[in-house]
Amino acid sequence: MSLRRIFLLPASLVTIALFLVPMMIILAYSLMTRGPYGGQGLPLTLENYQRFLDPLYGEILLRSFWIAGETTVLCLIFGFPLAWYITRSGPSRDLLLQLVMLPFWTSFLVRTYAWVFLLRDTGLFNTILMATGLISEPLPLLYNHGAVLLGLVYTSLPLAILPIYSTLERLDYSMVEAAADLGAKPITTLFKVSLPIAPPGLRAAAFLVFVPSLGTYLTSDLLGGGSTILIGNLVQNQFTTARDWPFGAAASLILMAIVLVGLWAV
Repeated sequence: MSLRRIFLLPASLVTIALFLVPMMIILAYSLMTRGPYGGQGLPLTLENYQRFLDPLYGEILLRSFWIAGETTVLCLIFGFPLAWYITRSGPSRDLLLQLVMLPFWTSFLVRTYAWVFLLRDTGLFNTILMATGLISEPLPLLYNHGAVLLGLVYTSLPLAILPIYSTLERLDYSMVEAAADLGAKPITTLFKVSLPIAPPGLRAAAFLVFVPSLGTYLTSDLLGGGSTILIGNLVQNQFTTARDWPFGAAASLILMAIVLVGLWAV
């Protein structure tokens, strides 16, 4: 056995044990039949995959793609100027990077619950608006599409900033100064000098934001309530409330297949 294979062996074993084996188990569950009182067993069937063709589940899948796409676009729009500012911040660069990574130091659940307290009828935002007389009754800020989108953008934004920053950091700023000396406006410099080197970071940021947002269930459950059901909520409910493991396994594999095909195409 070559030295290269010896070094790859631990990673290969971990991949097999923690990824391939669980995937095979999920695949086996997806081909089973749900029992009358929950559980699963024989005979093997493809009915769970055929059931996913129901327009109801197609609508949930499209809604998941839509909100994941919205989250990705907003994170790129907000993340690029922030990453650009950090690259040009000089001595305070390390501090700003630490602030970007600061949310990762706290629990995801705690951060999401914080938005519940901020957005609810008696939360901070509605309290301030009512105290200032701008509104006479609380605004419906929670349990809707906007609340879910806000929570996803908040939790995903650092994942967009960091890869974009790593790309922009390699930009030779003298090129920007040369463009300005030659009379280029800031918007022209942005599209002609800065953006041409940014696609690797933008692609990495899009992947890191889109894929977790597509499969999310906690944010949509806490901030969307029952009004925003995404594919992640569907899978979770099948494994917990409905106790229909075969259909839940089939839905999760279909989602994974769609994501993998999309990533391969990109």
